[in-house]
Amino acid sequence: MINVRCLAVPALVISAMSVSAQIPSAITSDPAPVADSAASMSSFQIPSHGAGLNALMYVAPGPGPHPVAILLHGFPGNERNLDLAQAIRRDGWDVLYFDYRGSWGTLGDFSFTHCMEDVQSAIAYVRDPANAKKLRGDPAEIVLIGHSMGGLMAAWATAQDSGIRGAVLISAADMAGRTRIPDNTPPEVRKQVLGKVAGGLASEGLAPLAGCTPEGLAAELMAHAQEWTLAGFAAKLATRPVLVIASDDGTGAANDALVAAMRAAGSKQVNAVHMATDHSYSDKRIELEKTVLGELDALTSK
Repeated sequence: MINVRCLAVPALVISAMSVSAQIPSAITSDPAPVADSAASMSSFQIPSHGAGLNALMYVAPGPGPHPVAILLHGFPGNERNLDLAQAIRRDGWDVLYFDYRGSWGTLGDFSFTHCMEDVQSAIAYVRDPANAKKLRGDPAEIVLIGHSMGGLMAAWATAQDSGIRGAVLISAADMAGRTRIPDNTPPEVRKQVLGKVAGGLASEGLAPLAGCTPEGLAAELMAHAQEWTLAGFAAKLATRPVLVIASDDGTGAANDALVAAMRAAGSKQVNAVHMATDHSYSDKRIELEKTVLGELDALTSK
């Protein structure tokens, strides 16, 4: 008699091996030790408009120079995606993480304008020849990866800076675009909208942020609703590779609008991915890593 249970075991093993083979080694395996240039972590402060941004650089093994990914957290930044940072480093990239002014212990006042300035300061830091040499980074190969509000920051900064190699937007939040109202909106209605936006910001939790109020942040978004709308960056983003990842968190429509606008502007380098999960990608962390690494590998192969 044939033992069916015995025959089933190899099939399961083959299936498991097949699934494992689809996962990049940067997710499943540590890098081989490299003499005199091992993987390391460096902590420092990035000068930005009179403040020092608390920062970490995950330095990849090997002499380099390594391409650099700058990881931009959201509002207020409870999910920092540092597991993603580790996987990207294992894939051969330096990864910079920092906290904006007024967030998570970095001194200064938090505002969206300050966040934008801080992203530019971080880019300038990794481009500085002395810093690039010390951190074994390639100042000509910089990619911005932003989650939620960080996605908005990544889109904005990439649009401003033609030297950025590409961007990965993870549930990019169209925070200003959602506040757009007609110029002739009556004052009482404008006040109601301001209160609703402020309430939404407050619900995210402002404890990690300093020097700001929900009302002040809401007013800042409303004042820049036209120029900070996510889809408004499409034309300038269309010249670079951009990966747009969305989930079931309410940001999908704005992300779809950005992708459509980029394609209408002639982009052949925008990729869109949807994952059925929450805003933090809580049960899709490995899938998120695989997707981001695939985009970065494609960039470095060009």
